Amino acid sequence: MEPLIDFDAVFALRTVAVVGCSPKPERPSHFVAAFLKEHAYRVIPVNPGHRMILGENCFPSLASIPEPVDVVDVFRRSEEVLPIIQEAIRVKAKVLWLQDGIKHPEGEESARRAGLIVVSDDCLLRRYYQLLGR
Repeated sequence: MEPLIDFDAVFALRTVAVVGCSPKPERPSHFVAAFLKEHAYRVIPVNPGHRMILGENCFPSLASIPEPVDVVDVFRRSEEVLPIIQEAIRVKAKVLWLQDGIKHPEGEESARRAGLIVVSDDCLLRRYYQLLGR
């Protein structure tokens, strides 16, 4: 059974690394990152194939980000997320958010044991609208 999540506390955190952020506006990762940026979140795109996305420096990995990250929002396939989860633990993120359709039970449990709040198979933007209605 998953622990109850204090989403108000999650959305109070302001620095979000978006792993798999796309430069293409039609992609969900781009849309979510743009929304967060427009709502005063510090968005840090993570995509090794790009240098800038949404006017922000883009980093190849979580470990290469030169500042603390609160939330790691992941837009990668389930079979690709374990190394990202392990990196989120190493950089001491507070929240691991796996978007719709993304799950990795063992990695999620490792993140919880390391003290991260874990949300899986859920859309950050949809949850934001449900809770904050803005």
